[in-house]
Amino acid sequence: MTFYPNERLGLFIDGANLYSAAKALDFDIDYRKLLEEFKKRGRLLRANYYTALLENDDYTPIRPLIDWLDYNGFKVVTKAAKEYSDETGRRRIKGDMDVEIAVDIMEASAYLDHILLFSGDGDFRKVVEAAQRKGVRVSVVSTLKSSPPMASDDLRRQADAFIELADLGKLVGRERRQRESEDENE
Repeated sequence: MTFYPNERLGLFIDGANLYSAAKALDFDIDYRKLLEEFKKRGRLLRANYYTALLENDDYTPIRPLIDWLDYNGFKVVTKAAKEYSDETGRRRIKGDMDVEIAVDIMEASAYLDHILLFSGDGDFRKVVEAAQRKGVRVSVVSTLKSSPPMASDDLRRQADAFIELADLGKLVGRERRQRESEDENE
C-alpha cells in the first residue's frame, strides 16, 4: 500500500460486502482501529459506511454498530431494505447500496486524492474508472483468500491497487473467537 502524508483520503465501505468478506476470513473488523490506521496514512477526510436496514424491525442486530459508527467519525448512509419471499417461500432481504456508493465516490472525486473502496463487487468497476479519469487513485479492499474469492477480477484489475483484506485484518481486525470470549467475560 502506497500512501502519501498529505494525501486526502476517503473510505467508502460497502457494509454488507465487507462483513461477508471478513466473516469468510474468520475475523471481525474493529472500526476504531480501521479509522486510526487510515488517519496515520494520510489526511482522512471521509469515512462512509453504507448499509440497508429493515424499516419494520424494532431491533436489528446491526443497529448498535450503526449507532457506534455514527457517533465515532463515520458518515452512515442507510436506506430501507426490501423484504420478499423467493420462489421457495423463504424470506429474503434486498438492500443494494451500489448507486449511493457510486454517486458519493463521483462527488468525492472532486476533492480527494485517494479513494479506498471496501467492496469486491464488480459493479463498481465503471465508477472506479471514472474516478481515475478525474485524477484520483483508487484502491480496492477485498479478499481473494476466501472460497470463492470475494473480489471481482474486473474490479481488481481496474483499481490502482488491491489491498488484500486478510493482510489488512492483521491491523484492523480481531478474531471472531476473541470477540466471543470477550463477550462471555463481560
